[in-house]
Amino acid sequence: MSGVMKRMGMIFRAKANKALDRAEDPRETLDYSYQKQLELLQKVRRGVADVATSRKRLELQLNQLNGQSGKLEEQGRKALALGREDLAREALTRRSGLQQQIADLQQQHETLQNEENKLTLAAQRLQAKVDAFRTRKETIKATYTAAQAQTRIGEAFSGISEEMGDVGLAIQRAEDKTAQLQARAGAIDELLASGALDDASGSSKDDLTAELDRISGNADVEFELERMKAELAGGSSAGRQAIEGGSGVEERQEEQRSPRLDKQ
Repeated sequence: MSGVMKRMGMIFRAKANKALDRAEDPRETLDYSYQKQLELLQKVRRGVADVATSRKRLELQLNQLNGQSGKLEEQGRKALALGREDLAREALTRRSGLQQQIADLQQQHETLQNEENKLTLAAQRLQAKVDAFRTRKETIKATYTAAQAQTRIGEAFSGISEEMGDVGLAIQRAEDKTAQLQARAGAIDELLASGALDDASGSSKDDLTAELDRISGNADVEFELERMKAELAGGSSAGRQAIEGGSGVEERQEEQRSPRLDKQ
């Protein structure tokens, strides 16, 4: 049971990894990484600003303490000049305590200054890396986009892309159906011509009937042609006889006129 569960877990992880790999877009991953680097750079800059603010506060405190120390020293001088040694001693005692605070603040100030310098240098280096990463990111994205477009164009030309594959299959199915219909139509024509199939409309004839009809039609044409020739030949003979008969009548009329003229 344990082996089955391990195998199921491995299969699930493999399929999940494959699905994630298919869904992953390198350009989106690069943009996300660049965004995270910008956030880290912003945090470093905020840290530099916080350290600089702390350093500035210490500088203000140091200036105040130095001012107080100078004032106590001046008061001690005046008290000593007036013969008030006790007041002068008290002023110098206070000034000594301020000097210790000033020394501690100066040490903290140096520490903050060094920390600020380190953070500033780290921010500058990180900025340079972010800028370099951005340049490389844009180069990789442009190269990936160009390669993707080239791949799609190549797949379209070769017909192996999903879209063009569907179009190619549709064209192939249409060509197959057209060829099948053409073959079926040709087979039906051959069967009708050979008489293997009966034409329900009665318009089709077999080869023998068609040949007889053709010969009968040709005989009718020849017979009609001979009849027309005979009619034309008969018409020509009657015309000639009419012409000859007309000439004899004219001659007889001329002969009948001639004796009359002689008598006169």
